Amino acid sequence: MSVLVIAEHDNASIKGATLNTVTAAVACGGDVHVLVAGHNAGAAAQAASKIAGVAKVIHADAPGLEHGLAENVAAQVLAIASNYSHILFPATASGKNVAPRVAAKLDVAQISDITKVTQPQGASGTADTFERPIYAGNAIATVQSQDAVKIITVRTTGFDAAAATGGSAQVETAAATADAGKSSFVGSEIAKSDRPELTAAKIIVSGGRALGSKEKFDEVMTPLADKLGAALGASRAAVDAGYAPNDWQVGQTGKIVAPQLYVAAGISGAIQHLAGMKDSKVIVAINKDPEAPIFSVADYGLEADLFTAVPELVKAL
Repeated sequence: MSVLVIAEHDNASIKGATLNTVTAAVACGGDVHVLVAGHNAGAAAQAASKIAGVAKVIHADAPGLEHGLAENVAAQVLAIASNYSHILFPATASGKNVAPRVAAKLDVAQISDITKVTQPQGASGTADTFERPIYAGNAIATVQSQDAVKIITVRTTGFDAAAATGGSAQVETAAATADAGKSSFVGSEIAKSDRPELTAAKIIVSGGRALGSKEKFDEVMTPLADKLGAALGASRAAVDAGYAPNDWQVGQTGKIVAPQLYVAAGISGAIQHLAGMKDSKVIVAINKDPEAPIFSVADYGLEADLFTAVPELVKAL
């Protein structure tokens, strides 16, 4: 049987999370197909066809699919689900919106946030055993599924991104399902920034509650992010206090990140925050509390007042 990846896209290009999900799909065994469901999304379908490891792209195009409404995308997935042993979604807001609906309609158990595809393989020759973090990442569960179709969301930080070029998959047009009429797109307010998107950034600079105010957060953290060309992040405490916007939150209830470099200033390191960033390649912690839990995961720790240390670091850079 083949493996289906539900592409995340903006109707013009493929988003990075799809590339990580393709890597997970390749590990499942079988041919990897990618579904691009959108409107006027031919460019996205062509981009998907160039992803290394993809054997076929299925392009469904209709106005009802333009904005990724869960009811309509789920119906499109269900229309072709019988052809696949595994259906994989990125564990993003979009993927988590659609996958549970597909699993419920197929009456199977969803396997959420997998970080590894393991053996043994099922009778079809494709993988049926996976690893996923539980208890805020403090334990790893090994899950074996005997469902005929495995509905999976993929934690993108657990898999390397597939090469966006080098593939030559054929693009096949599929009949689009009718608009379910159960929801409609009203509008969107998208925050625009010159900085890298948080989940895709190679360097992230995060601030915590110790910064004390939005003004201090901006005054201390922004120059460091500018020097490093980094994305800005924040702990939940800093977001709840209004120091930083909600889409900057890193952690169990925020965004899961794994950059090359993660700098945490004034963040104590609650387990919920660590769950969102401890897979970072290099972690630098700046905190004046020597007992702060953040030091337990840090590669480099600086016990210092961030209001002194961060400006000095900026000068040194």
